[in-house]
Amino acid sequence: MSANQMSLQFSSRSENESFARATVAAFASQLDPTVAELTDLKTVVSEAVTNAIIHGYENDPDGVITIAASIEDDSVTVTVMDNGVGIADLEMARQPLFTTKPELERSGMGFTIMENFMDEVQITSAPGKGTIVKMTKRIESKRALVN
Repeated sequence: MSANQMSLQFSSRSENESFARATVAAFASQLDPTVAELTDLKTVVSEAVTNAIIHGYENDPDGVITIAASIEDDSVTVTVMDNGVGIADLEMARQPLFTTKPELERSGMGFTIMENFMDEVQITSAPGKGTIVKMTKRIESKRALVN
């Protein structure tokens, strides 16, 4: 069975974060996720898109964010990509509470939240080339919970 896929691109504007979150949730709804699973997905999409806007493009609304999502069997994979400034030290960036924007009162918990809410998170980044965050979550169908 081949994966069902979707993708979208949008301007790196904070007002598009809720659009991205709702679109991924609508796509994933075909797996009949629980409310908690949908909340997890929406949260990680929000974190990844916000990171791309604030850190990747440094609030430049001319940047473009791409989201791709796929469903295969009982898993949804969401990939958030930007062509922004990239991450100089990925291991440091993955540390809880680390932020490069303390003046914006950023908590530094974005990657930690993604890693805690998803089954798998892969981050690829290069300075001057952008960042790709690929996240996978296995969905336990409501039907499976009833049985």
